[in-house]
Amino acid sequence: MPARKNESNEIKINRIYDAPLKLVWEAWTDPKKAAKWWGPRGFTLTTHSKELKAGGQWIYTMHGPDGVDYPNITTYHQVEKHSRLVYDHGANENQPPMFKVDVKFSEVKGKTIMEMRMIFATPEVAKETGKFIKKAGGNSTWDRLAEYVEEEQSGQKKFVINRSFSAPIDVMFEMWTNPEHFSKWLAPTGFSMEFLKADIKAGGKSSYMMTNGEFKMFGSASYMEIVKPDRLVYTQQFNDDKGNVSMHPGAPLWPETMKTTVTFTSEGPDQTRVTVVWEVYGKATQAEHDAFVKERGGMTQGWTGSFDKLDDYIAENT
Repeated sequence: MPARKNESNEIKINRIYDAPLKLVWEAWTDPKKAAKWWGPRGFTLTTHSKELKAGGQWIYTMHGPDGVDYPNITTYHQVEKHSRLVYDHGANENQPPMFKVDVKFSEVKGKTIMEMRMIFATPEVAKETGKFIKKAGGNSTWDRLAEYVEEEQSGQKKFVINRSFSAPIDVMFEMWTNPEHFSKWLAPTGFSMEFLKADIKAGGKSSYMMTNGEFKMFGSASYMEIVKPDRLVYTQQFNDDKGNVSMHPGAPLWPETMKTTVTFTSEGPDQTRVTVVWEVYGKATQAEHDAFVKERGGMTQGWTGSFDKLDDYIAENT
């Protein structure tokens, strides 16, 4: 049966990494480096053997955070150094490949463009697999790659998360900079948000309160850079109910100040990818840096919940 209009048997993932092509390529192809980022958050990797050539195989096991092991046999069809990989994914000794991957790499002005296609037997399988990947946090794999290449270059440990939304870039920018919209989706799942003061402009400062009906949290954001419709940079701090800087109410080792960089990338007239980079800002102890890195999984869950709310809000209000 032919695919219906607008349906596809492919899932496409495009990313731009602020790193040279050689570094990104080696992260993909060197098993020791791949072990530092391959797979969803919380997963680890053991490579048993790897032969990077057409007809060669990468045999490895993914170890889930729940202790479940996932054996994999990747078979390469094309290997073009620093340019392209084509391979089967999801096979093991007991099952055939789930889909084929075709990923291309190119470098522009010192940055690496990764263009990936996951190719399935039918549009229906692609749709169901896309749902599974989202539920399993599979897209965090490409965020972990961004964190890995950043740390390799600068030594800094950051948190990265991406999400594509069905809205034009101007609408997405509005969702982040108009307090009426921003307050409707940013708060963690189960919480609501209210701006006490909203001055969202470069050099401006806003304060807000979040509550689940029983517990209240106060915070502030200071805006460093606002470039419509591409970029938003601000720092965040927890406050007490009088507006004084305070520590995280439930995590005493959480850094005092965090920096958030939001980049908006148009993926079409009605599609925008949002990239959030979170990092420790200003003075912080090693224990605070360690607490930040340890909590990356929790950050992924928190931002995912907020992004799910944003998805719903966009559907209802645009």
